[in-house]
Amino acid sequence: MKRRHLFAANWKMHKTVAQAEQYIRQLEDNLRPEIAADIFIAPSFTALYPLSHLFSSGPCVFGAQNISDQVEGALTGEISVNMVAEAGAKFVILGHSERRRLFCEDNDSIQRKIMLALQNKLEVLLCIGETAEERSTGKTFHLIDEQLRNCLKGVSDLELRQVSIAYEPVWAIGSGLAASPRDAQDVHAFIRKWCEKNWGSSQEALRILYGGSVNSKNAANFLNEEDIDGLLIGTASLDPNTFSEIVNLG
Repeated sequence: MKRRHLFAANWKMHKTVAQAEQYIRQLEDNLRPEIAADIFIAPSFTALYPLSHLFSSGPCVFGAQNISDQVEGALTGEISVNMVAEAGAKFVILGHSERRRLFCEDNDSIQRKIMLALQNKLEVLLCIGETAEERSTGKTFHLIDEQLRNCLKGVSDLELRQVSIAYEPVWAIGSGLAASPRDAQDVHAFIRKWCEKNWGSSQEALRILYGGSVNSKNAANFLNEEDIDGLLIGTASLDPNTFSEIVNLG
């Protein structure tokens, strides 16, 4: 089954509102008119509302980089699913390795966030992946199985239609050292078979993205692989010219 490509930009802690607006205008100017791919942009929380309203008729869909695993409460500095939905978010990135590593998020908290997002009609982009140590000791597939099993616990066949998965080997993120397309394909194929075992034909439309030091020079090689349905891009998405080069491949 041929799935429509998805290109997701994770801006992390970059760009003011003014910079974000200028970026989207430049990106829209650069995109091919006949582009046949979906474009997700995850800006800062402060830029989410203005972008989702100013560019609502454009090709980009805007979402959040994270949400709390609680609906509300005395949680200084957190942001709820209701808040990002009201601000215009259509999707949310969950389980990113930086959230796991720097903010100590575990599979259980990520699972709670996923269920909250799905209940509030947000699409979920779930990030999974292994560290360099886990890879070198042959634990990649064991870890991927564990993350999928725990993070997607309770997701129904119907809810799976709102989920995409991004395989991001932790050792490749921001390092300039990407996995080889063949190695990435092997993990993507494992994820596909895992989802087929658990959801049957419901997983056929599931998009599995690769992320980790993707750039305009290596993007096409990843997209040529059978089970790589798009890309989650960090650093290379910060420049509208570079990001549009990648998206135009779709």
